[in-house]
Amino acid sequence: MKVDFDKLHRAFNPQVVAVVGDSKSNNFNWLKAQKSFKGKLYSVHVNPNSFEDIKALGIENYPSLVDIPDPVDLAIVAVPRNATPGVLEDCIRKDVAGAHFFSAGFSETNAEEGLALERRLVKKAEKAGFHLIGPNCMGLFNPKVGIRQSEEQYTGVSGPLGFISQSGSIAIGFSLDAHTQGLDINKSVSFGNGIVVDSPDFLEYFGQDPEIKAIGLYLEGVKDGRRFISVLKEVAAQKPVVIWKGGRTEEGGRATASHTGSLSSSRIVWDAAINQCGAIQVISLEELIDTLKALLFLPPIQGNRVAIAGGPGGHSVTATDIFAETGLNLPLLTQESYDELETFFGPVGGSYRNPIDSAGPVRRDMKRVMAIVARDPHIDNLVYFVSTKPGWHFTPEQMKGAKDLLDSVKKKSSKPLMVVSMLYNPDAEKEIKDIRSNLQGMGIPVFLSFERCALALRNAFQYYNQVRRRTG
Repeated sequence: MKVDFDKLHRAFNPQVVAVVGDSKSNNFNWLKAQKSFKGKLYSVHVNPNSFEDIKALGIENYPSLVDIPDPVDLAIVAVPRNATPGVLEDCIRKDVAGAHFFSAGFSETNAEEGLALERRLVKKAEKAGFHLIGPNCMGLFNPKVGIRQSEEQYTGVSGPLGFISQSGSIAIGFSLDAHTQGLDINKSVSFGNGIVVDSPDFLEYFGQDPEIKAIGLYLEGVKDGRRFISVLKEVAAQKPVVIWKGGRTEEGGRATASHTGSLSSSRIVWDAAINQCGAIQVISLEELIDTLKALLFLPPIQGNRVAIAGGPGGHSVTATDIFAETGLNLPLLTQESYDELETFFGPVGGSYRNPIDSAGPVRRDMKRVMAIVARDPHIDNLVYFVSTKPGWHFTPEQMKGAKDLLDSVKKKSSKPLMVVSMLYNPDAEKEIKDIRSNLQGMGIPVFLSFERCALALRNAFQYYNQVRRRTG
């Protein structure tokens, strides 16, 4: 079925939402999740035992979708699977722009009854050109308008990220974790079995959305591989696309079949196809978030040479191993840089080979150190290390000092600048969050470990290498 982006836009940016079949046994979770919605919210329920509870939520209830007096942009369907064909017919009669079917028990069961019901839904939806999302999914998230997949999710802000996920729990988890890392969703979808509107449709829609600057995907498989690859190649040429593939192993492939009914492709074939399209692959939620952070906050990565400064000796050694094993390079600086550093580095308490071990009195001159390293022609990227010590908190003066130092570097150098901020004192979590918020507001991404920073930088470097190859 050819997807109508105008209808998808209405579903993602609704003015009227109807929740069909949300129940007391489910604690009315779908109705409660949409309490943040800025438009008109209706309930559709036929059980009289639920009417008073729905009324207590301040939501008007109707016995049928077609009885709602307003045009409906989005329907959230949470009825038993046997009731889904009737609800779909009502959605079509009401000319709803799109419906998210939370209802489960279809092809993911691999049982004939579920398979037959799913085929029936597909036939009805495609004949009517109806935009059915799911089934077996958590649907849409748009924090700007207050449409949520869960009450846990935030509202009132909108970011540059689009996220497409077969898994509902991963869609919700990504939105929450990314939010704590300073990355906010613009639009997100959990599409489950994807029987009508599938991953290539959402990818194409997000690709043409000017508010979305980068796209993350969690996929367990694709139905139409040729179309997916065609769309991915087109979209990845316009904006960064980062993919986390579930079911990479034989055991994982079996799990995907029972989760969303997806067929997992050969890992070798999948890897080759994705790389040829110019997308970036990751293998964890953390790597997905960190890579998107690097791509959104950093300028284009020109090379793989890194200078690290700000940490004591032990961290300098381990950071060197981590970056080198990730495929990045920590080269020696130029002799000119060493001659300048030697004028104020003492013989005891620090080292300035690379990494720059800044223990001891030299810490007072870190602004000068970073300026020298930022000018060095052997260096493409700058990493600065900030940490708490056991029992130690950042003072306002230290916070201001770190911010001023990095602001000075960023203003004088166009080289990508990152911060690694480790938390050794759990009581200093607020300070770490404040540092992250302040620095990322300045366009300096903050990572929680050297491992996470190195992987994100490597992936961003690979992405920009692919861009350079495509553009000659």
